[in-house]
Amino acid sequence: MTSSKAYAKTTDSITIIVEPFYLDEQSEPSDGHYVWAYHVRIENNGEKTVQLKTRHWRITDSLGNVQEVKGDGVVGEQPVLDPGGSFEYTSGTPLSTPSGIMAGTYQMETNGGDRFDVTIPAFSLDSPHQAGAVH
Repeated sequence: MTSSKAYAKTTDSITIIVEPFYLDEQSEPSDGHYVWAYHVRIENNGEKTVQLKTRHWRITDSLGNVQEVKGDGVVGEQPVLDPGGSFEYTSGTPLSTPSGIMAGTYQMETNGGDRFDVTIPAFSLDSPHQAGAVH
């Protein structure tokens, strides 16, 4: 497992921190199959309790192919975050190219029913099989 750096972004007092990992043991570069895991930490630094309702990911491979993933919650949960609270989970994604980029949003809802989008920072999916630097 190869770790890269962590990426962080704060929107409306909600901080999202993502750390991607290349999973060498699950990847088959000779078959065009590359797999990453990513660890996400969601921190509520605001004064209101919020619930993560939905997710929307845009996964772009190094050829520019975009896959969109939308759904309720994350890893089967719709976590409630009290002020000062946090939630962490790990998920993953495969690509057919040795690198790519993921970004997206979580839709949060306050106890009062107000919904707002929180930006998930764009993060790079880089494998040791990428030939040279992308930029």
